Amino acid sequence: MLPAMTSRVARAGGALDRYFSITSRGSTVRQEVRGGAATFFTMAYIVVLNPLIIGTVPDGDGRVLGVPQVAAVTALVAAVMTLAMGLVGRYPLAVASGLGLNAFVTFSIAADMSWADAMGLVVLEGLIITVLVLTGLRTAVFHAIPLQLKTAISVGIGLFIALIGFVDAGFVQAGSGVPLQLGSTGSLRGWPSLVFVLGLLLTAVLVVRRVRGAILLGIIATTVLAIVVEAVGDLGAKAPDGSNPDGWALNVPTLPDEVVSTPDLALLGDFSLLGSFDRVGVVAALLLVFTLMLADFFDTMGTVVGVGAEAGLLDEQGSLPGVERVLLVDSVSAVAGGASSASSATTYIESAAGVGDGARTGLASVVTGALFLVALLFTPLVQVVPFEAASPALVVVGFLLFVQVKDLDLDDWALAVPAFLTIVLMPFTYSITNGIGAGFVSYAVLRAAQGRGREVHPLLWVVAALFLVYFGIDPVEDLLTS
Repeated sequence: MLPAMTSRVARAGGALDRYFSITSRGSTVRQEVRGGAATFFTMAYIVVLNPLIIGTVPDGDGRVLGVPQVAAVTALVAAVMTLAMGLVGRYPLAVASGLGLNAFVTFSIAADMSWADAMGLVVLEGLIITVLVLTGLRTAVFHAIPLQLKTAISVGIGLFIALIGFVDAGFVQAGSGVPLQLGSTGSLRGWPSLVFVLGLLLTAVLVVRRVRGAILLGIIATTVLAIVVEAVGDLGAKAPDGSNPDGWALNVPTLPDEVVSTPDLALLGDFSLLGSFDRVGVVAALLLVFTLMLADFFDTMGTVVGVGAEAGLLDEQGSLPGVERVLLVDSVSAVAGGASSASSATTYIESAAGVGDGARTGLASVVTGALFLVALLFTPLVQVVPFEAASPALVVVGFLLFVQVKDLDLDDWALAVPAFLTIVLMPFTYSITNGIGAGFVSYAVLRAAQGRGREVHPLLWVVAALFLVYFGIDPVEDLLTS
């Protein structure tokens, strides 16, 4: 019996290895599990933050979706679509409601219509992008980008994700007379800031010393420290009105009164596909779909390039083999997010945290998705980790992406200037899409100015033109609706 059982286990392990290409990508099952957990803990905040954005703001009819309801569908969509990314895409990429996109849906779309109408636009945008994937157009655009710009996208995302970490932790804040400053007063204050700094130093030390699971260990250790500090100091949370500025951001790190909660999934299917056309008109609705589509399209492209580069999974042309599967799951995720009232779901740059901890295959995403399923029932535990404990991982991952700057060729200024604009505009405008758009437009213009416009792929000319419309969307909308 024992030899037969051992043989079956070996065959099962071999099938798992072959399906996810674990050994061929230089990984192990243990690495994938560890990396998947690191990604989950780095992005689990979305289960708390997305409901605070979507679930608390009334739509044009005065309806509020509710925080518990949005939290449930946010966790469900993240779980299902991340599992799909792991099983179908087979890369260590996690999916959840997109930050920035959710704010745009909340404040720029739902304010003028019902939540059902707004989510219908998200579904429509996802369907259009899915068609673009199935026709090969989205993949063709991906392959049309010069390698130099793909590298610049990775570097820019590194700076962007580091800035997200600094801002989320309150280490960097808007200042009086300056756009950004150190802390709330130009200097660091409060125990949460100290927890972040200690967490950052600890995570950096673990990474430098090549400790396995460095990023995940950093998150866990910093969370434990935060719990101890809160237990001793009773600091409480930062208030939206600016009071208690020395409190914790997002979550107060205290052990919850309850561990399990029953999810409320009443928002599933609560959308109207074409209701927005009656509410705001055909032209305005189509422009909103275009804006959502362009942001979703290129945010994902940037994320795939950045995470793939960090994992060493890109080919000689800077492309991800089998990227069509990834883009298809990502496109369907937008549909799922809208249909669930969780806003457009997209591939998360925080996936780089798992890659930094050794993840190389879709098995890591299966682990992340499974943990989101657990979070669906155990949302009180997810709310233990404050930004100050999760953000050090983002800063360190930002460094891991930034080191690719060494691969940039700065001798050709018609490539170097677009690369520079791509890199700096991502953090400066707090948008991956803006950085990519500036890089594409400037690259096309500068190559044309050199008399080398034929070197620009025809698809890139089309995309550059679309980005010009994207950047001028407000005056274009005014012109078309006047």
